[in-house]
Amino acid sequence: MDNSITQSGRQLILVTGAARSGKSEWAEKLALETDKAVTYIATATIDPTDVEWQTRILLHQQRRPDTWQTVAAVEHLAKTIESALAEDCLLIDSLGTWVANLLDRSDGEWEKLTQELLEILPNSAATIVIVAEETGWGVVPAYPSGRLFRDRLGMLTRKIGSIANPVYLVTGGHVLNLSQLGRKLD
Repeated sequence: MDNSITQSGRQLILVTGAARSGKSEWAEKLALETDKAVTYIATATIDPTDVEWQTRILLHQQRRPDTWQTVAAVEHLAKTIESALAEDCLLIDSLGTWVANLLDRSDGEWEKLTQELLEILPNSAATIVIVAEETGWGVVPAYPSGRLFRDRLGMLTRKIGSIANPVYLVTGGHVLNLSQLGRKLD
């Protein structure tokens, strides 16, 4: 464990990796280590007809302490972050689900929503931990909506990664601090 989490200061932390790699569990651990009041920002919509999705959500809920507040932000993520205080830790899980919720938005609407998010993140008084999926390690999707999702998520994750510190990669059950091991492209 590194000493990147501070109890007093604010921080923007990005946790990225593949599906089922342990991203959410690592992000939850980081949030706990802040000793701040944690608000779990859930970006998923609950479909009552999708039992498998409900089971996934339930597993996430069961891992979280009872003291954590949960807030749904399926669309206006920046507005949800805006009111956070210095004594708060926001755990946003996940960026990919938020992007998927907004795939039907025009390029102009998408740009506006992401610009609002990118402006509020570094200026929030709270510590923010964001979970993001890595989707670009596979084949190029054969259908337009898949390519749009991959491109939007990939670019947004990259932009957040350029302002976050630390950035973690979780893969194969291991955590790498990319801020210590890597170098920014910018």
